[in-house]
Amino acid sequence: MGIDQQVKDIKQSFRQMMDGSVAQSMRNKGVDYKLNWGATLPRLQEKAREIGKNYDLAIALWKENVRECKILATMIMPADEVLPEVIDIWMEQMPTQEIAEQAAFNLFQYLPYAADKAYTWMASDKELYQLCGFHIISRLFMNGQSPNERGINEFIDQALAALQGTSLSVKKAAMSSVQRFAELGLVYERIAKSALKQANLEIL
Repeated sequence: MGIDQQVKDIKQSFRQMMDGSVAQSMRNKGVDYKLNWGATLPRLQEKAREIGKNYDLAIALWKENVRECKILATMIMPADEVLPEVIDIWMEQMPTQEIAEQAAFNLFQYLPYAADKAYTWMASDKELYQLCGFHIISRLFMNGQSPNERGINEFIDQALAALQGTSLSVKKAAMSSVQRFAELGLVYERIAKSALKQANLEIL
């Protein structure tokens, strides 16, 4: 079966997953996709397991301006096959906070170059880039990946800048990443507390 037919079949399968109340609540919050079936994440995860990892299909699904296609694309894209250039294009086309968070959790954190992207994006002036950067770094810390000295300084600088910024969602992601950083061990906890204190921010 060709990719176009697969995309068509997948889009048809979303009808069975349709949840009008989810779609309506998103529209009320101003989240507007050309098409949004309101499919829940567990249903999409189930679909992703059924499909398996598939690079070409993920590329084709991402091109669709349909919420479910984009989320599914992040779930089935093989992290070890996708080039940084492709990830940069996806990031440029990132439509909403929901898709950005899904991409960070389903795909970006598993990229072989995840840490590089996290540091680059945390320093961006674009909200969705920062959001993804902090979400990725949080996951890397949770998996026990500790940064080197340069990484620590860079992370603390970016986190403090975000915590003093205006975007609520970025603040929340930054705070969560600082908490994960502190959980790496006593030394990290001290660094985090001292940085927050100097910036007159709430202590962990």
